[in-house]
Amino acid sequence: MNHHNRIKLAFQQLVNLNLEQWAEFERHLEEVTFQKNEFLCQAGQVEQYLYFIHAGAVRVYHQTNQQEFTLNFHFADEFVSAFSSFLTQTPSRVYLQALENVQASRIHRQYLYQSYEKHHQAERIGRLFAETLFIHKTNREIDLLSLSAEEQYLKLLQKNPQMVNTISVKHLASYLGIQPESLSRIRHKISRNS
Repeated sequence: MNHHNRIKLAFQQLVNLNLEQWAEFERHLEEVTFQKNEFLCQAGQVEQYLYFIHAGAVRVYHQTNQQEFTLNFHFADEFVSAFSSFLTQTPSRVYLQALENVQASRIHRQYLYQSYEKHHQAERIGRLFAETLFIHKTNREIDLLSLSAEEQYLKLLQKNPQMVNTISVKHLASYLGIQPESLSRIRHKISRNS
Protein backbone atom coordinates (compact mmCIF):
# COMPACT_ATOMS: atom_id res chain seq x y z
CA MET A 1 0.00 0.00 0.00
CA ASN A 2 1.49 3.35 -0.97
CA HIS A 3 1.90 6.15 1.56
CA HIS A 4 -1.03 8.26 0.44
CA ASN A 5 -3.39 5.28 0.50
CA ARG A 6 -2.43 4.70 4.14
CA ILE A 7 -3.37 8.28 5.00
CA LYS A 8 -6.62 7.95 3.06
CA LEU A 9 -7.44 4.78 4.99
CA ALA A 10 -6.76 6.57 8.30
CA PHE A 11 -9.11 9.40 7.30
CA GLN A 12 -11.78 7.01 6.06
CA GLN A 13 -11.90 5.46 9.51
CA LEU A 14 -13.25 8.85 10.60
CA VAL A 15 -15.36 9.92 7.60
CA ASN A 16 -15.92 8.99 3.98
CA LEU A 17 -14.15 11.42 1.63
CA ASN A 18 -15.27 11.50 -1.99
CA LEU A 19 -12.68 11.19 -4.77
CA GLU A 20 -12.64 14.92 -5.49
CA GLN A 21 -12.07 15.83 -1.83
CA TRP A 22 -9.31 13.25 -1.47
CA ALA A 23 -7.59 14.31 -4.72
CA GLU A 24 -7.55 17.94 -3.56
CA PHE A 25 -6.16 16.97 -0.16
CA GLU A 26 -3.57 14.63 -1.69
CA ARG A 27 -2.17 17.42 -3.89
CA HIS A 28 -1.13 19.27 -0.73
CA LEU A 29 0.73 16.37 0.89
CA GLU A 30 4.52 16.65 1.02
CA GLU A 31 6.79 13.64 1.54
CA VAL A 32 9.55 14.24 4.10
CA THR A 33 12.26 12.23 5.84
CA PHE A 34 14.02 12.83 9.14
CA GLN A 35 17.21 11.17 10.30
CA LYS A 36 17.52 9.65 13.76
CA ASN A 37 17.66 12.41 16.42
CA GLU A 38 16.53 15.09 13.94
CA PHE A 39 13.71 17.38 15.07
CA LEU A 40 10.36 17.69 13.31
CA CYS A 41 9.66 20.68 15.57
CA GLN A 42 11.57 22.27 18.46
CA ALA A 43 10.40 24.20 21.49
CA GLY A 44 10.14 27.87 20.57
CA GLN A 45 9.13 27.21 16.97
CA VAL A 46 5.57 27.72 15.77
CA GLU A 47 4.30 24.42 14.37
CA GLN A 48 3.01 24.66 10.81
CA TYR A 49 2.58 20.98 9.89
CA LEU A 50 0.55 17.91 10.69
CA TYR A 51 2.58 14.76 10.01
CA PHE A 52 1.49 11.23 9.18
CA ILE A 53 4.24 8.71 9.96
CA HIS A 54 4.86 5.97 7.40
CA ALA A 55 7.93 4.46 9.07
CA GLY A 56 9.91 5.20 12.20
CA ALA A 57 9.16 6.56 15.65
CA VAL A 58 8.82 10.09 17.04
CA ARG A 59 9.15 11.15 20.65
CA VAL A 60 7.28 14.20 21.99
CA TYR A 61 8.96 15.72 25.05
CA HIS A 62 9.24 18.85 27.16
CA GLN A 63 12.52 20.03 28.66
CA THR A 64 13.19 22.19 31.71
CA ASN A 65 16.47 22.72 33.55
CA GLN A 66 18.18 19.97 31.55
CA GLN A 67 15.51 17.43 32.54
CA GLU A 68 13.38 15.85 29.84
CA PHE A 69 9.78 14.76 30.30
CA THR A 70 8.53 12.39 27.60
CA LEU A 71 4.87 13.03 26.86
CA ASN A 72 4.26 10.53 24.09
CA PHE A 73 5.59 8.35 21.30
CA HIS A 74 4.17 8.05 17.80
CA PHE A 75 4.74 5.24 15.29
CA ALA A 76 3.81 4.24 11.74
CA ASP A 77 0.24 5.02 10.70
CA GLU A 78 -0.14 7.70 13.37
CA PHE A 79 -0.48 11.47 13.12
CA VAL A 80 1.87 13.72 15.09
CA SER A 81 2.38 17.44 15.54
CA ALA A 82 3.18 19.92 18.28
CA PHE A 83 -0.59 20.17 18.53
CA SER A 84 -0.95 23.09 20.95
CA SER A 85 1.37 25.20 18.83
CA PHE A 86 -0.29 24.01 15.63
CA LEU A 87 -3.74 24.99 16.89
CA THR A 88 -2.87 28.30 18.57
CA GLN A 89 0.05 29.39 16.37
CA THR A 90 2.13 30.17 19.44
CA PRO A 91 5.66 28.90 20.11
CA SER A 92 5.80 25.20 20.87
CA ARG A 93 6.62 24.05 24.38
CA VAL A 94 7.55 20.57 23.17
CA TYR A 95 10.12 18.92 20.95
CA LEU A 96 9.25 16.32 18.31
CA GLN A 97 12.33 14.16 17.75
CA ALA A 98 12.89 11.22 15.42
CA LEU A 99 13.99 8.23 17.53
CA GLU A 100 14.95 6.42 14.34
CA ASN A 101 14.83 7.37 10.67
CA VAL A 102 11.33 8.62 9.91
CA GLN A 103 9.44 8.71 6.63
CA ALA A 104 6.32 10.85 6.75
CA SER A 105 3.85 12.91 4.80
CA ARG A 106 2.94 16.34 6.03
CA ILE A 107 0.33 18.92 5.27
CA HIS A 108 0.61 22.63 5.97
CA ARG A 109 -1.75 24.15 8.52
CA GLN A 110 -2.86 26.89 6.13
CA TYR A 111 -4.21 24.37 3.61
CA LEU A 112 -5.80 22.25 6.33
CA TYR A 113 -7.72 25.23 7.71
CA GLN A 114 -8.76 26.31 4.21
CA SER A 115 -10.04 22.77 3.71
CA TYR A 116 -12.07 23.04 6.94
CA GLU A 117 -13.77 26.14 5.52
CA LYS A 118 -14.43 24.54 2.16
CA HIS A 119 -15.49 20.99 3.04
CA HIS A 120 -17.77 19.86 5.84
CA GLN A 121 -16.10 16.42 5.83
CA ALA A 122 -12.65 17.96 6.38
CA GLU A 123 -13.95 19.97 9.32
CA ARG A 124 -15.51 16.80 10.72
CA ILE A 125 -12.18 14.96 10.42
CA GLY A 126 -10.53 17.78 12.38
CA ARG A 127 -13.18 17.61 15.10
CA LEU A 128 -13.05 13.82 15.42
CA PHE A 129 -9.27 13.93 15.45
CA ALA A 130 -9.32 16.52 18.26
CA GLU A 131 -11.80 14.38 20.20
CA THR A 132 -9.54 11.34 19.84
CA LEU A 133 -6.54 13.32 21.10
CA PHE A 134 -8.54 14.63 24.06
CA ILE A 135 -9.65 11.11 25.05
CA HIS A 136 -6.09 9.79 24.76
CA LYS A 137 -4.72 12.67 26.86
CA THR A 138 -7.38 12.21 29.54
CA ASN A 139 -6.73 8.46 29.78
CA ARG A 140 -2.97 9.09 29.99
CA GLU A 141 -3.45 11.59 32.84
CA ILE A 142 -5.70 9.19 34.75
CA ASP A 143 -3.13 6.40 34.35
CA LEU A 144 -0.33 8.65 35.62
CA LEU A 145 -2.39 9.60 38.67
CA SER A 146 -3.93 6.24 39.53
CA LEU A 147 -1.61 3.44 38.41
CA SER A 148 1.72 2.41 39.86
CA ALA A 149 4.73 2.53 37.55
CA GLU A 150 4.59 -1.26 37.25
CA GLU A 151 0.89 -1.18 36.35
CA GLN A 152 1.54 1.53 33.76
CA TYR A 153 4.37 -0.52 32.27
CA LEU A 154 2.23 -3.69 32.11
CA LYS A 155 -0.59 -1.75 30.46
CA LEU A 156 1.86 -0.28 27.99
CA LEU A 157 3.36 -3.70 27.29
CA GLN A 158 -0.09 -5.10 26.56
CA LYS A 159 -1.25 -2.13 24.48
CA ASN A 160 1.92 -1.37 22.56
CA PRO A 161 4.70 -3.98 22.73
CA GLN A 162 6.38 -2.20 19.80
CA MET A 163 6.99 0.80 22.04
CA VAL A 164 8.48 -1.29 24.81
CA ASN A 165 10.81 -3.11 22.42
CA THR A 166 11.83 -0.07 20.35
CA ILE A 167 12.27 2.76 22.84
CA SER A 168 15.33 3.22 25.05
CA VAL A 169 14.99 2.59 28.78
CA LYS A 170 15.81 6.26 29.43
CA HIS A 171 12.95 7.56 27.25
CA LEU A 172 10.50 4.89 28.37
CA ALA A 173 11.24 5.63 32.04
CA SER A 174 10.70 9.34 31.38
CA TYR A 175 7.33 8.52 29.78
CA LEU A 176 6.36 6.51 32.87
CA GLY A 177 7.58 9.26 35.21
CA ILE A 178 10.26 7.12 36.88
CA GLN A 179 14.03 6.75 36.88
CA PRO A 180 15.67 4.30 34.42
CA GLU A 181 16.89 2.18 37.35
CA SER A 182 13.31 1.76 38.57
CA LEU A 183 12.19 0.65 35.13
CA SER A 184 15.03 -1.88 34.98
CA ARG A 185 13.86 -3.31 38.32
CA ILE A 186 10.27 -3.51 37.08
CA ARG A 187 11.37 -5.29 33.89
CA HIS A 188 13.51 -7.71 35.88
CA LYS A 189 10.64 -8.48 38.27
CA ILE A 190 8.21 -9.08 35.40
CA SER A 191 10.62 -11.33 33.50
CA ARG A 192 11.32 -13.29 36.70
CA ASN A 193 7.58 -13.83 37.27
CA SER A 194 6.90 -14.89 33.67
